[in-house]
Amino acid sequence: MASKPSIIKAPRGMVDVMPPAIKIWQNIENTAREVFGTYGYSEIRTPILEDTSLFKRGVGESTSVVEKEMYSFTDQGDHDLSLRPEGTASVVRAYIESGMCNIDPLARYYYMGPMFRRERPQKGRQRQFYQIGCELLAAESPYADAEVISMAEHFLKRAGVSDLSLEINSIGCEACRPSFNSALVEYFVKFQGGLCDDCIRRLSKNPLRILDCKNNSCKEIVEKAPRFSAFWCDACVTHFSAVKQTLDGIGVSYVVNEQVVRGLDYYMRTAFEFTTTKLGAQNAVLAGGRYDGLVRGLGGPDVAGIGFAMGMERLVLLLQDSTKKDPVDDVVYFAVIGELAGRKALPVINLLRRDGIRVEWDYAAKSLKSQMRKAGKIEAGSVVIMGDDEITRGEVIVKNMKTGEQQNVRIKDLPFHFINIGG
Repeated sequence: MASKPSIIKAPRGMVDVMPPAIKIWQNIENTAREVFGTYGYSEIRTPILEDTSLFKRGVGESTSVVEKEMYSFTDQGDHDLSLRPEGTASVVRAYIESGMCNIDPLARYYYMGPMFRRERPQKGRQRQFYQIGCELLAAESPYADAEVISMAEHFLKRAGVSDLSLEINSIGCEACRPSFNSALVEYFVKFQGGLCDDCIRRLSKNPLRILDCKNNSCKEIVEKAPRFSAFWCDACVTHFSAVKQTLDGIGVSYVVNEQVVRGLDYYMRTAFEFTTTKLGAQNAVLAGGRYDGLVRGLGGPDVAGIGFAMGMERLVLLLQDSTKKDPVDDVVYFAVIGELAGRKALPVINLLRRDGIRVEWDYAAKSLKSQMRKAGKIEAGSVVIMGDDEITRGEVIVKNMKTGEQQNVRIKDLPFHFINIGG
């Protein structure tokens, strides 16, 4: 006898999202579409695979993402490709390639989908992870920063996330960043012995990345490092002041935290994070910032950009205990008994489904008791009992699972029965 084939499992850090958990994901996605739509954003879908150079140029070669975490390979056509590790660079590439950057530069996009980074899997963080993000392009005004932050808060609260804190910072611009970088180098050189190997390498390539290191010894050194605010140019001071004043004016609470930086090279000026105490050490729920040089750096015009992204897995962790279940009357279960009823059931079921009514049944000829147990398990609001005798009389028995009441309903009237209940 042949041996049983071994079970094939999903790759490490890549998990299945299955019912009933998928309902939480769908609720989050639907909320995102509703909220972002009211701000004038449209959905964009970009390829999962991109040219590797997109992320080297956009994200930054000295970042941990590009140095250690990307899934990259050379295909049969000798092209260097990577699974996208984040969404912004892809959206900007599409914005440039489509010509929208010239046709109608002011653009508002949102996206949803899987990203890939080869890092250690942990709670709320996988190697294939899902993000929802928004990008506002060709808007230099500090009002745009405040509106994007306000939209992010609007979405999180509408989705049901509580216990939120907003932290904001300004990380300078091309004019004032060089002097800040020099001060960082001067400071960190004194503590090279306590820095990790990655940060020692970053010291000569991009010292700003040291501020984002998660190594505990590096974090202790960073605590006393120079602060951005001491090096802001007049334009950065003016911009950040306007962002704060606008947030105050629209009632968005925040704290300024000069340790908030972004882990990717394209960010400048405004950086922000929404955090919660309910996720442990990995407390960031949503993060974003301004990236005015990215479009130009990827071959497009010199236009501004600001956006944010959030991890779906973390949102699901926050919402899985608080998400409301669907009303029990959403599901109609057909308990079909007998050969004649089995032949007649599907045409009736299809009539209900075409009227937007969710119907489930089990196809097989099981006992009524077994089928009623299944109806209870899926929390059906109503059960339609259809046997051979009922078919002969041209009617069915409809049982309300919440009240226990039963009534006979003519088969031809069945669609109207459930439409009336739903309305």
